[in-house]
Amino acid sequence: MSIPAAILLALSGAAAAPPADYRARAPQDEVIYFVLPDRFENADPSNDRGGIAGDRLKTGYDPTAKGFYHGGDLKGLTKRLDYIQHLGATAIWLGPIFKNKAVQGSPGHESAGYHGYWITDFTQVDPHLGTNADMTAFVDAAHARGMKVYMDIIINHTADVIQYRECSVGMPCPYRDRASYPYQRKGGVGGKAINPGFVGDGVQTAANFAKLTDPTYAYTPYVPAAERNVKVPAWLNDPIYYHNRGDTTFMNESSTMGDFSGLDDVMTENPRVVSGMIDIFGSWIDRFKVDGFRIDTARHVNPEFWAQFVPAMLTRAQANGIPNFHIFGEVSDHEVRPAVLAQHTIVDKLPAVLDFAFRQAVVETVAGTRGTDAFEALFDGDVLYAKGADTAAILPTFTGNHDDGRFATYVRKAFPHALDEEVLKRVLLSNAMLLTLRGVPTIYSGDEQGFVGDGNDQDAREDMFASKVAIYNDNRLLGTTKTTATESFGETNPLFREIAELAKVRVTHPALTRGRTVIRSRSETPGLLAVSRFDPTTGVETLLAFNTSAKPLTQSVQVETGSTRFTTLAGTCPPRAAAPGSVTITLPAFGYAVCAAETR
Repeated sequence: MSIPAAILLALSGAAAAPPADYRARAPQDEVIYFVLPDRFENADPSNDRGGIAGDRLKTGYDPTAKGFYHGGDLKGLTKRLDYIQHLGATAIWLGPIFKNKAVQGSPGHESAGYHGYWITDFTQVDPHLGTNADMTAFVDAAHARGMKVYMDIIINHTADVIQYRECSVGMPCPYRDRASYPYQRKGGVGGKAINPGFVGDGVQTAANFAKLTDPTYAYTPYVPAAERNVKVPAWLNDPIYYHNRGDTTFMNESSTMGDFSGLDDVMTENPRVVSGMIDIFGSWIDRFKVDGFRIDTARHVNPEFWAQFVPAMLTRAQANGIPNFHIFGEVSDHEVRPAVLAQHTIVDKLPAVLDFAFRQAVVETVAGTRGTDAFEALFDGDVLYAKGADTAAILPTFTGNHDDGRFATYVRKAFPHALDEEVLKRVLLSNAMLLTLRGVPTIYSGDEQGFVGDGNDQDAREDMFASKVAIYNDNRLLGTTKTTATESFGETNPLFREIAELAKVRVTHPALTRGRTVIRSRSETPGLLAVSRFDPTTGVETLLAFNTSAKPLTQSVQVETGSTRFTTLAGTCPPRAAAPGSVTITLPAFGYAVCAAETR
């Protein structure tokens, strides 16, 4: 599918580019590219096994298995910065790079820490991905291009190292709550008295937590001898700094105190943990001058922790000359209900969260049959965020990711009989929404190459370099006849070209990066979504129109009375208003248009 030439023509009339100093750009000025380093590019095969001897259950390396290390590294990312920049990305969200436990899981169910979420050493790069020096080289190279780097960080948990005497190693361990297993009794309310004077985790002072010395209130935790000193910094090896209550059910108190799939859940109520985590992640800012943090599993940490951690990180960033340090938390939710997300910007005081509600709205309308009024529910919720529309403007938006699966996968599942041409058109439409509506558009690596995974998690983590995973290589990609068996760094796929051109349009038009949003038309059935966005300085209008239906449409849309003529930035726009305050929009099935008003 070709990209309209009008996009290219529009660039000649684009507004002034953002400031040359990348540090001066506000979070909403970015286009983010999210990448798992292990799955991107392998520039140094010598680190594929992480310096570990043995088979895959020791090294974690097996490029033929979807759940093991494949060989991508930081040098590979540095090598491909041209490619990422050509796509139009201005910031790179780097999947976790900390040293991980190479392999974990019960016998027969092992997998590797290629994804970065099983940390043992919080101070260094995982040897499978390179070295701290490689991280410095990558960040410096990105900054030299005016690109920002956001680190994916984890505070909620570490790797699964701590075990419980009452449970078999690697097997589920039911959550034990504070009522039935209080801190002051060993192994339940009928057990012997322990931790005298400790008044509970609600009093978060050093004096109170000094009285919590025995961690056997719910289970009997222990660290296997071979892993007694595996965690860095060393204080993380002491079970007293963990909740030790068994597996979370993701509900009620277990949401912040239970082990996430067996991972050791850090007791973030303890002031020693708070100061320790501030030291750990402040050091990454000091050493590497990164530009922001994406916080994994943010909703599973007590709000009081974030109220201390976030200001400390912003202060550290300011001291390092980083005035627009962007912090956004993961609050996974799968409904169009902004209130669930917004509460974490108020109660937890997180500056921003990933906009799962946006993703859901696009899935339900473009990869589904819901009406475009889903976006009314989405945008009406912007007032609920801590700073209202100003916070909504800095929420990273996305249509798919490494956990929830790729957008194209949802389209294929929702419309199993649709031809590839229709699937491609729906994905192109989703990209247009992502790159022009409010928020900070976030592209998941591989989406621009037409990747269509088999599902979520491991099934959506395909290699960008030539893959050896059979279930990746048998997928039918969009916009191309190639497969993932060969490297995917070309720039001719219509998805790549569309993203690249719309990214240019976005970053050169302040109405699209910082402009307020007014819904002009929406429907309870598939059809037109029309939205006006306004230049924050001049007030000039840009009209966005999207057709989520399988039929062409022609419809009148309200605009400002001063918006009399229009320049086409994407799609096909009417050259002038039909009457003061009204413009007639014509769109093909799954088509879109971006129309910049002229007020003269």
